[in-house]
Amino acid sequence: MSANSRLTIAAHALAWISLYQRRGHGVATSEQIASSANTNPVVIRRLLGELRGAGLVESRRGAGAGWSLTRELGSMTLLDVYEAVEPGPLFAMHRATPDQECVVGYGIQPAMQGIYEGIEQTLRRELAGVTLEDVLRDVLAAPR
Repeated sequence: MSANSRLTIAAHALAWISLYQRRGHGVATSEQIASSANTNPVVIRRLLGELRGAGLVESRRGAGAGWSLTRELGSMTLLDVYEAVEPGPLFAMHRATPDQECVVGYGIQPAMQGIYEGIEQTLRRELAGVTLEDVLRDVLAAPR
C-alpha cells in the first residue's frame, strides 16, 4: 500500500503560489507549479480545482490565465487543505461485511472504529495547529 501525497502536493502548490506572488509575479500557471513539484500539470490542476472549491485559490481564464490565493497563508491551515483534498476518512473498514458468525468478523469493525476515530481527531487537531505560513517559513529555512 502506497502513501497518499495529495496533502503534500497541495501544500507545495499553495506555498509556491504565495512565494511566486510575493516576488512580484501575477498569477501562477499549473505548468510552473508542476515543474516545482515534479509532477504532471493535470495533477496540479485537479488539486487546485479542489482547493478552489474550498475557497483557498481562484483561477483566471483567458489571457494571463493562472491561479492565485484567495487569502494569506497565515489564515490557511493544513486542516483546511486536508479537508479540501482528502474527501473520505483516513482509514476504511472492510469493503464487504465480515462474517458475522465469526467472533472476529463480528467484533472487528466496532473495535477498529473507535481507534480510527481517535486517530482522526488527533490528526485534525495537529493539522489545525499548522498554517501554510508556518510551512513556507520552514521551507525557506531548510538547508540547501
